[in-house]
Amino acid sequence: MLRCGLRKASWLLAVGLPCLVVLSAAAHDQAAAETGGAIAVAQVDSRLEAWRQAYKRPASVPYPPENPSTPAKQALGEMLFFDPRLSRSGSVSCASCHNPSLGWRDALPTASGFRMQPLPRRTPSVLNSAWLASLMWDGRADTLEAQALMPLTAPTEMNMTMPEAVQRLQAIAGYQPLFEAAFGAGKPIDGAGIQAALATYERSLVSPRSAFDAWVDGDDHALSAAALRGFALFTGKAGCVSCHSSWRFTDDSFHDIGLPGDDPGRGRYAPPQVVPMQHAFKTPSLRDLPPRGHYMHDGSIDSLPAVLAHYAAGGIERPSHSQQLRPLQLSDSEREDLLALLSAISGPPLQVRLPQLPQ
Repeated sequence: MLRCGLRKASWLLAVGLPCLVVLSAAAHDQAAAETGGAIAVAQVDSRLEAWRQAYKRPASVPYPPENPSTPAKQALGEMLFFDPRLSRSGSVSCASCHNPSLGWRDALPTASGFRMQPLPRRTPSVLNSAWLASLMWDGRADTLEAQALMPLTAPTEMNMTMPEAVQRLQAIAGYQPLFEAAFGAGKPIDGAGIQAALATYERSLVSPRSAFDAWVDGDDHALSAAALRGFALFTGKAGCVSCHSSWRFTDDSFHDIGLPGDDPGRGRYAPPQVVPMQHAFKTPSLRDLPPRGHYMHDGSIDSLPAVLAHYAAGGIERPSHSQQLRPLQLSDSEREDLLALLSAISGPPLQVRLPQLPQ
């Protein structure tokens, strides 16, 4: 029986090694000196380091070579993101749905579109979009540049055409110098520039560091005992890691998690014979979740405890149901530990300033 400190105990249990919890954190070092202890401790440390590396934040934000970031392009994208004049009504901007004061969401069960008509899906956060390989709940956009066009031109959302959006901006004298600063002298205002600038700004929106990040970087005291137990559950018994992997806590894939409804999700863009993509939606990141609000692609669950209850129950069984999702028995204390982990994943709000829009 290997003796270990309290904070090491969760990891021993998570990787399947026996552990006798003792009060002294120094017992970890003492165990290494005991006969046979060094091997077991090395195994634990190796696996713990592997998990830390798997969830380590990248050192920099990726920008595509065809659309590199510059301060001027990012500033232009910021203006466009907050400018309601890009909508037909002149009253809706990208920030109307992706409100920084609401965690870059809109706090509604599902988004509200043109003339306040309700849309079928919830507004996701735009934080950490730079790392997305596919966008939208159903993955129909493969770049941020392509995604920027979709809400702007969707009749049910901002309800503009790109030529109309260009004309709007051309009529605002202050935009021409901003486009030239971003793309070069003589650069006209055009749709490609609008998309490139919006994508550049969105790529700059990155979650601030959290307690979990400090723990990943080696601070053994950054997480509470409850959060550590939660991560042991997350990567072990509960199996959450099968879909919520990487530093953003998502596999960027699509799964049918057994929610009711007839929305085909990714299935609309996949061949009918690809059964697992029917009713499948993009795995959302678990970073910066609001403590209360609406969750899932359809906003149908209104609390994090209810989210855990759904996953524990397993959801509706059908041919497309994700094989990673199975009914699971979780005690009340285990649910509290998972909630402690979700809280530790979230950092402080990303601080932004509202830009003064061109006139």
